[in-house]
Amino acid sequence: MTATARETVLRRVRDALTLSSHPPEVEIPRAYRTGRTLPDEERLALFVDRLLDYKGRVHRCTADDTAAVLAEVLHGHRARRVGVPAGLDPAWLAAFDGEVVTDSPDIPAPRLDALDGVVTASAVSCAETGTVFLDGAAADQGRRALTLVPDLHVCVVDLSSVEAGVPEALARLRPTSPLTLISGPSATSDIELERVEGVHGPRTLEVVIRTDV
Repeated sequence: MTATARETVLRRVRDALTLSSHPPEVEIPRAYRTGRTLPDEERLALFVDRLLDYKGRVHRCTADDTAAVLAEVLHGHRARRVGVPAGLDPAWLAAFDGEVVTDSPDIPAPRLDALDGVVTASAVSCAETGTVFLDGAAADQGRRALTLVPDLHVCVVDLSSVEAGVPEALARLRPTSPLTLISGPSATSDIELERVEGVHGPRTLEVVIRTDV
């Protein structure tokens, strides 16, 4: 007996449902390139070049100068009320003479829009793509809303956390954490290809890179 079109469709649906409930074991190759390294100055130069290409702003300092540079950056934006994650090193804002607001889950996301900016640390960065990775489970980086709602994000990056390539950067992250990947300030293009900034996140990204020298 020839099966009708309806029977054929139903049989295929049943087969698909059975397959989705008991998927076959498939070995997925993970032979990604890893272990790429670059000397510090080359890695720094590449990272800065990519950040600038994405219209980020870059400042280089030593660890001892962190507070002074952050205060200067915030002053340049006339920021008077700045949000920080609960675990951020308080010494970083010791030279800032404005109000520092410590974020918490109890603060509704819309209220974060009243902040002039936010200062956070970072988990790891990729020089090849100019991308900064934030770990939402890390106390010095905070929840996603804190870095997406305010119009200014000042992010501190240690050169020791900058990897040459994407595989090397991903290997240092916790895959179970809520991760945010930042490549320059938030931007998109309208139908006429006009660049529009600040649509999905901060309009301005300031990256303070701390080096040993």
